[in-house]
Amino acid sequence: MALIITEDCINCDVCEPVCPNSAIRPGESIYVIDPERCTECVGHFDEPQCQAICPVSCIPKDPSRWETREQLLEKFERLQNGSVPSPRGEG
Repeated sequence: MALIITEDCINCDVCEPVCPNSAIRPGESIYVIDPERCTECVGHFDEPQCQAICPVSCIPKDPSRWETREQLLEKFERLQNGSVPSPRGEG
């Protein structure tokens, strides 16, 4: 499942640079996570890096986007192969 950033976000800027999939970007009022790019760091780390570093614990799992570990690994593979568009048209 993808993660989400709640309204408790304080815009501290620590989550965006630690995301290995470039899934986190500034939104209108808080940071947002692109669910098509979020693998909960599966394939990169043992735990989601944004959750580990967030000082206010505002990054829970998105209950509307349940994915198995296998599905997250498949998404990781697609990202590694360039099958998922880069955020903001980059790359």
